[in-house]
Amino acid sequence: MRYQIIGQTVPVVEVELNRGETVYTQSGGMTYQSDGIEMKTNARGGVMKSLGRMFSGESIFMANYTAQVDGAKVAFATTVPGNIIPVNLSEMPNGLTVQKGSFLCAEDSIETSVTFSKRFSAGLVGGEGFILQKAQGKGMIFLEVDGDPIEMNLMPGEVLKVDTGNVVAFEPSISYEVETIKGLGNIFLGGEGLFLTRLVGPGKVILQSQNFGDFVGRITPYIPNK
Repeated sequence: MRYQIIGQTVPVVEVELNRGETVYTQSGGMTYQSDGIEMKTNARGGVMKSLGRMFSGESIFMANYTAQVDGAKVAFATTVPGNIIPVNLSEMPNGLTVQKGSFLCAEDSIETSVTFSKRFSAGLVGGEGFILQKAQGKGMIFLEVDGDPIEMNLMPGEVLKVDTGNVVAFEPSISYEVETIKGLGNIFLGGEGLFLTRLVGPGKVILQSQNFGDFVGRITPYIPNK
C-alpha cells in the first residue's frame, strides 16, 4: 500500500492498493476511487464491536475497499477543514487510543475497538465521553484533525491539561481523566466550560487546534431563524 495526502484546506488521503489489499472507513467516508476497487459494507468485527463504535461516535457499518487490480486508488477526505495524520501502528506495539470522531480510515490489518478511561467518572461528567477507541495492529491508520495538529511527548509524571474536545489520540501509557475547573468565577465567566481533560505521561499525545463542536456552538447564535 502507498498513500499521499493531497490538499491543505480540506485534504484527502489517496491510497494506492495492490490486488487483494483492503482499506476501510466509516460508511459514506469515501471521496473518489478508480476502476478496480470493490466496496463491501458490513458490521466490521461483529454486532458488539459495531454497537461499540456507535457509542464512540462512529458509524455502525464500515465500508471496505478492496483492490481487484494492482494500482487501484481510493481516497478519503476530512469532514471539516483540518489535517490528516498518518500513523504507522507497526511502530506502536501497544496501539493507540483515539478520541471519537478522529478515525478516518485504516488498513485491513488494523482493528479498532471500544475502550474505557480508567476513571468511569470521566465519561459521566466530561461531556466528551469516557468511551474511546483503541486501534491496534500492523499497518497504517489515518486520523482526522480539526484545524492544525499538535504533537507532544510527555515525560513520566508530566501533566497536560487540555480543553475538552481538543484531544485526538494518545498512547495507552498516558493516564486520561477529566477534572472540574476550579473557582465559580472561572466556571461562569471564563468561557471554557466546566471541565478539562487531564493527561499524564509518559507517552505521545496528538492534539487538534480546533474543536469543531465549539466552533458550531459559537456561530449558531448568528444563524438566522426563519
